[in-house]
Amino acid sequence: MNTFLPSIEKPQGLMMKLAYYFTRRQFGKVLTPLKVHSARLPSAFGLFYTKIGKLDKKLTLPPETVVLIREQVARINVCLFCMDIGRSFAIKTAMNEAKFDALEDYGTSPLFTDAERAALDYVTELTKDKKVNPDSFARFSRYYSERAICEIVWLVASEHLYNMTNIGLNIHSNMLCDISRKRNRGR
Repeated sequence: MNTFLPSIEKPQGLMMKLAYYFTRRQFGKVLTPLKVHSARLPSAFGLFYTKIGKLDKKLTLPPETVVLIREQVARINVCLFCMDIGRSFAIKTAMNEAKFDALEDYGTSPLFTDAERAALDYVTELTKDKKVNPDSFARFSRYYSERAICEIVWLVASEHLYNMTNIGLNIHSNMLCDISRKRNRGR
């Protein structure tokens, strides 16, 4: 499937050229959202996207929880690029891929804790309904601190930003999982 706007292969400006270089170095290719979306906007927009990643490093939630929450939102919104990059991060960080694969069945899978189920129920409800039942929140809040709750809300909101950018421009998978698997085999 083609993106709605063509990719910009040769960016203008030093900042964008550096962004292309560093994403090629990190992922083995320049990511489609960068070539279709960010290359058309002032560099401050691209810097905002990198800021999200930096802010995620300040989260106190376990990295596996962060990946699972982002992946659940991306799955519900059917953002193929985000689902792909989420799996790529899971592979790179040696996350339990069986758990990642069982995400669709988190409610019954023994791989998930009750706390994770409560968080994923909350995330699912918020993403699908754009609101949360007070009973769902009460159950969820039994497992998480106020800070962790706010971090989870941040993850849902920021993942929506990524998802809507990609969906709105018909950006699909960059096959990053395949690249990550090849790199892991080469080690």
